[in-house]
Amino acid sequence: MSTRTLVSPAQLARPRGKALYWTVFGLVVTGFTLVFLGPLYWMISSGFKDSQEVVRTPPTWVPQSFAPDNYSRAWEVMDLSTLLFNTLYYAFGALAFQLVLDVAAAYALSKLRPVLGKAILGMMLATLMIPATVLVVPQYLTVLDVPVVERNLLDTPWAIWLPSVTNAFTVFLLKRFFDSIPQEILDAAAMDGASPVRILWSIVLPISRPILGVVSIFAVVGIWKDFLWPMLTLPDPSKQTLNVGIYSLSNGVPVNVLIAALTIASLPTLLLFLVFQRNIMSGLTAGGLKG
Repeated sequence: MSTRTLVSPAQLARPRGKALYWTVFGLVVTGFTLVFLGPLYWMISSGFKDSQEVVRTPPTWVPQSFAPDNYSRAWEVMDLSTLLFNTLYYAFGALAFQLVLDVAAAYALSKLRPVLGKAILGMMLATLMIPATVLVVPQYLTVLDVPVVERNLLDTPWAIWLPSVTNAFTVFLLKRFFDSIPQEILDAAAMDGASPVRILWSIVLPISRPILGVVSIFAVVGIWKDFLWPMLTLPDPSKQTLNVGIYSLSNGVPVNVLIAALTIASLPTLLLFLVFQRNIMSGLTAGGLKG
C-alpha cells in the first residue's frame, strides 16, 4: 500500500526537488528554533549585561558589557539557596504523596474495579473542566481551617502537598497505563497466592517505570512553576518558593540581577526536561500499547 504525500517521490528524487525540500525544511527548523530558543537566549544573555544595556533601545543581541558577576549577586542578594531548598523540599514532598496516593487510586480503578468505579473516574475527570483559578478560594478556605481536624495549614508544607495530591490528570495517566498491562500476568500472580498489594509492588510498579517517571517530572515541574498558590499559602519569606521569593524581593533589585535570578530559577526544570525528554515521550506513549 503506497503512502500519498504532498510531494511525490519522483519529484523529490530530482535535483531541483531535493534543493527545494531541504530549503523548506531548513527554514522551518530555523523558524521553530528561533521561536522556542530565542526567548531563552535573550534571558540568559541579558543576565550578563549591565542595567543600562538591558533596557537599551535598540537592544543588543550580544552583551557588550560582559558581567558574569550578575549571577553571583543574584544568588546572594535574593538568597536563592534558601528559596531553591524550599522549592525542592515542596516539590519532592508533593511527588512522594502523588506516587503513593495517586498510584493506589489508579491501580484500584484499573485492576480492582470497585463498585461505581467508572462513575468515580468520570467525576474525577470532570474536575479537569474546572479552571484552576476557580478552585483557589475554596482550597484556601480549606487549608485556612481544615474540616474535622480544625487546623490552620498556612506556612506549612501541607498547604502545598495536600492540594497537589488531588490531580485527576495524574490518576488518568496512571490508570491508562495500568489498563495496558495484560490481565493474565496479574491473574497468574493471584493464583500463586499474591495479594493485590504484592501484585502492585512486585509486578505492576516495575512494569510502570516509564509512566512513573513521567508523573514524577510533571509533579516536580508543577510545584516548581506554580506561583499563585504558594504566594497565598506561604506568606513567611523564609518558607517561600523560588517564584514567590524572587517576586517578593524584586523591588529595588537591578533589572539585570533580577533577570539573572530568573535564569537560575529556570535552569533546573529546563535541564530536567532535556535529560529525561526520551523518558517523557516513551512514558506518554507506552500506555497506548497492548500486549
